[in-house]
Amino acid sequence: MMKAFVMKAIGQVGIVEKPVPRPGPDDAIVRTTKALICTSDSHTVGGAIGPRENLTLGHEAVGIVHEVGSNVRLFKPGDRVVVGAITPDWGDLASQAGHSSQSNGPLGGWKFSNTKDGVFAEYFHVNEADANMALIPDSVPDEMAVYCADMLSTGFMGAENGNIPIGGTVAVFAEGPVGLMATVGARLRGAGLVIGVESVPRRQELARTYGADVIVDFTKEDAVQHILDLTNGQGVDTAIEALGSDITFQNAIKVTKAGGTISNIGYHGHGDYVHIPRIEWGVGMAEKTITTGLCTGGRLRMERLLRVLETKRVDPTLMTTHTFSFDQVEGAFEIMDKKLDGVIKPLIVFV
Repeated sequence: MMKAFVMKAIGQVGIVEKPVPRPGPDDAIVRTTKALICTSDSHTVGGAIGPRENLTLGHEAVGIVHEVGSNVRLFKPGDRVVVGAITPDWGDLASQAGHSSQSNGPLGGWKFSNTKDGVFAEYFHVNEADANMALIPDSVPDEMAVYCADMLSTGFMGAENGNIPIGGTVAVFAEGPVGLMATVGARLRGAGLVIGVESVPRRQELARTYGADVIVDFTKEDAVQHILDLTNGQGVDTAIEALGSDITFQNAIKVTKAGGTISNIGYHGHGDYVHIPRIEWGVGMAEKTITTGLCTGGRLRMERLLRVLETKRVDPTLMTTHTFSFDQVEGAFEIMDKKLDGVIKPLIVFV
C-alpha cells in the first residue's frame, strides 16, 4: 500500500491509502521524489471539471523508475525521470494529427488528476512509458526538472503559439508561474519588448528577472491604455493570457494589433462563457488570431525543455517560494488554493 493525496469530493481533500499501481506491458511505475502543486489542482477540487471521488491529485512530478512493463525498452528501474503533465495515447488519431493533448477527445491527453490518478502519491503510473517519460540529465536537479512537467511546457507554449516576430511586442497578462515562463518563452522567441501585467510585487520582481521590460500594474492604472501608449497606439503583436479570467481575455484582445495573435494558456475554471469585445475585434474582421492550447505531451517535449535547463537558459526554481514534505501536503494545498503567504509555487519533497 502507499499514501496518496486525493480529492474525496468537490471541495474535499485528504490523504488516503491506495494499492501501489502495477504497469501494463507498455507502462511504468515511478516512485515520486519531488512534485509541485498547481492552481489547476485547486480548480479541479473546486469542481471545474466536475465531481471526482478519491481521485489522486497532481500532475507535476519527477521520480525514480520503480517498475517497467515487458515492452518498455528505453527505461529501467533506478532511472531518474520526468513525466509531462500530458501523457497522450500516441496511437490516437488526434495525436497522429499533431494534437497530442487532445487524444481521445477534448483535453484527453490530460490524464493525471483528470481521468486517472495523479502524481501526489508515493508511486504513480505512466502509460506508454517510452513515449511519455524522459531521462533527467545528471546536471539538472529534481527540484528544477519538475518544472518541465507543466510550467515550462505551458508557458513556453504560450509564446510558441503566439507567432512572435523577432523584435516584436508582447504583453503577458498575469505573471503567475505560467505567465512567468511565458515571459521567458517570449524572450527566447526573440521578442523586442515584453510587457508584464501584474499587481503583486514579488511577481513583478520575478517578471523583471525573467525578462519583462515593463510592468503594468492594473490596480493603479488602465492597463489597456498603458499598453497602447507603449506601442504608439498600435497594440502588441502578441498578447498572452495566462490567468484564465474573462476580463484579462478581453483585455488581451483589446491590446492586440490588427493581424496579431492572442495566445490563451489560462485555465478558465469559472463561468459558462468568455467574451470577445466586438469593436476591438474589428466587428469580427480585424484578422486577430485567437489560439488556445493544452501543453504538448511526450518525451521529445520533455527532452527539449530539459536541454533549456541544462544549458542554463532559465532557472525556474526562483519560483519556488515554499517547500513541504509529503505529509504536509494538505497544508501546502491550502496555501496554494488560497494564495497565502506570498506563495508562487510550492515544492513537495517525498524523499
